[in-house]
Amino acid sequence: MPSNSNSIKEHTLDLKKRALQLKTDIPAIFLSLKSHETPWYAKLSAGLTLIYALSPIDLIPDFIPVLGYLDDLIILPALIALTIHFIPKDTFECYRQEAQGIWQDSKPQKWYFAIPFVLFWLFILWLIIKRFFPRT
Repeated sequence: MPSNSNSIKEHTLDLKKRALQLKTDIPAIFLSLKSHETPWYAKLSAGLTLIYALSPIDLIPDFIPVLGYLDDLIILPALIALTIHFIPKDTFECYRQEAQGIWQDSKPQKWYFAIPFVLFWLFILWLIIKRFFPRT
């Protein structure tokens, strides 16, 4: 019985380690977008991954019991892993090291990286308002 308990603790620690790694990998993916060494298909995958990661809209809504959190636990990490696979290893490792300094004191130091995503969602909001509340 104690070995089962240790196995659960090790698995929990591994999940925590992976979650913390996501805090570094997502900014590293964003930073790798500016590299000329990153192929176009990696940039496309990175863009889709970042939009999905920062989007308030989930593929499976969170209010659906159990299934709602699967996208956060499976889809997003799978997209991140796929994107990392497409980016050349040396390039990604360089940006991963740079990204480790972004999250100091639990807040991003380079917050201006969020500006394109904020502008994108403001544009979407503007389109919705324009569509459903036309000027008369």
